[in-house]
Amino acid sequence: MLNFYLMFNGNAKEAIDTYLKIFEGKLLFVQKYSDMPTDSNFQAGDEMADKILHASIEIAGSTIMCSDGLKEEGKCNNTYISLSADAAIVQKAWDALKQGGRVRYELSPTFFAKLHGSLEDKFGINWMFTAE
Repeated sequence: MLNFYLMFNGNAKEAIDTYLKIFEGKLLFVQKYSDMPTDSNFQAGDEMADKILHASIEIAGSTIMCSDGLKEEGKCNNTYISLSADAAIVQKAWDALKQGGRVRYELSPTFFAKLHGSLEDKFGINWMFTAE
């Protein structure tokens, strides 16, 4: 099984809530740092107690896992989550995720798709959209 694992810098809950709303997804599992056993070899400070240790969400039949990292993660700018769907779904997701983000390639008709575009959302996640 191959899944995406997204690391956030303290805003995983906001990102999860945003993605679930946009894609009408489902929260499969969530665990906070405060849920870790106290005798764990993996220690996080008190400031991480309410942050996401691990969560799984389902979007369009795929599982995406995520967490708030213990330290700032470097951006991996060559990796994208790609959504291929009908034009209405693509447009809805595009309009929502570009808010506060950065458009890389404007959503527009191309020779290979009815619509295609890419952006980095406000959480630093790269998205590619294709309406066939």
